[in-house]
Amino acid sequence: MTVVYVPRDSAARSVGADEVADAFRARGVEVVRNGSRGMLWLEPFVEVTTPAGRVGYGPVTAPDVDSILAGGPHPLRIGVVDDIPWLARQNRVTFARVGITDPVSPVDYLAHGGLAGLRRALSMAPAEVVAEVTESGLRGRGGAGFPAGIKWQTVLGCDGPLKFVCANADEGDSGTFADRMMLEGDPFALIEGMTIAAHAVGATEGYVYVRSEYPDAVATLRAAIDVARAEGWLGTEILGSSLTFDLHVRVGAGAYICGEETSMLESLEGKRGMVRAKPPIPAIEGLFGKPTVVNNVLTLATVPAILARGPAFYRALGVERSRGTQVFQLGGNTLRGGIVEAAFGLTLGELVHDFGGGTLSGRPVRCVQVGGPLGAYVPTSQFGLPLDYEAFAAAGAMLGHGGVVVFDDRVDLAAQARFAFEFCAEESCGKCTPCRVGAVRGVEVVDRIRAGERREENLVLLEDLCVLMTDGSLCAMGGLTPMPVRSALKLYLQETS
Repeated sequence: MTVVYVPRDSAARSVGADEVADAFRARGVEVVRNGSRGMLWLEPFVEVTTPAGRVGYGPVTAPDVDSILAGGPHPLRIGVVDDIPWLARQNRVTFARVGITDPVSPVDYLAHGGLAGLRRALSMAPAEVVAEVTESGLRGRGGAGFPAGIKWQTVLGCDGPLKFVCANADEGDSGTFADRMMLEGDPFALIEGMTIAAHAVGATEGYVYVRSEYPDAVATLRAAIDVARAEGWLGTEILGSSLTFDLHVRVGAGAYICGEETSMLESLEGKRGMVRAKPPIPAIEGLFGKPTVVNNVLTLATVPAILARGPAFYRALGVERSRGTQVFQLGGNTLRGGIVEAAFGLTLGELVHDFGGGTLSGRPVRCVQVGGPLGAYVPTSQFGLPLDYEAFAAAGAMLGHGGVVVFDDRVDLAAQARFAFEFCAEESCGKCTPCRVGAVRGVEVVDRIRAGERREENLVLLEDLCVLMTDGSLCAMGGLTPMPVRSALKLYLQETS
């Protein structure tokens, strides 16, 4: 019997995937609601099982269903999905199952390698698990790039019967959507990764903090947790071991600052999301003052593959100190927006042009913003930069969560610099003066520069303000806002000088 895969991912649903699925069901076809393959320009992207493999069609609308089921040549036919060059070129490790399986089917998860990492981890001592995560070179994918194994080792070394594992899914950076796609496309990978972390550090309870703008992700994750409990993957004596661990979902109120780990912990405790001073670090005094592992969704979802295949497999990918893969998210004015998982070392130009296909408008690319609203604007003259943490840091930029937003030659870079300050003023938690007041003053100074009012004096004032915010802010909200401001104004001044 023909089986048709239609994504349940919210990006696909927003352009009619539910109607397409209903149309196939109305014709007696078995429909599986999978995650998205990440080729967002083709959504709704439908896959039909054939003797040659799953054949993709897109973008599909409900009226196309009859002609697709009739077989034969079709204008929307993309070809055998595994052979599509855009996908075949990638190194899908974290996203290995996303788009392939039914995200809430335990049978599908096990059939595609699920629980292999957890089973192996449970056969090892906690310290051995931590050592393998450290050896793999896995770094936090939430933006900071801190080595995951070192964080875990700190929590493991703390005394006390109560420890926590927290996954931060408050994905607020502009142009980022990988956490959402993971939660909607392969939630069991996150559950497995958090359970491995619990075994490794001695935790018994975990929380996933999801932004309220992700209702589909919340629903899918909660359904997957219920299945995991029923299957014995969560709870007591997990997979016949002595491990006890359970997970809970908490929905945030949409505060960007809760992407910062200590603000998230404050929110989880029922308080206003505000940055905590460090030290103490969350690994020592985290949720409710107890030792806590706080990692990004992608970091934790990558752990099962590392434990299943060994740290050498993961470390063999990437370059220098940036090992493994990163899930890049292409958005903005791009022809082919979506998810690209590739080993570190791919150049920015290859990502934007080879995968993204340049701009949707057909005009020349002027620059891209990498790393969310606090990331630098990188011009095409720097498109030879390899995508790794240290290379970007040396160039005065950052990879962040892997979001890449493309702009063509019509972009108003002075307006983008102003937006960075405006965004900071809107999203600041208000705890420290450099961020709370500095962002407001920054908007005013940029407005004067754009108006040509005492430009040189105001440029000096702006630089002083940027130094103050960088050095005086409690967290990256105020500390990194000068990065997009400086980079955008530098390009703006080159154009207007």
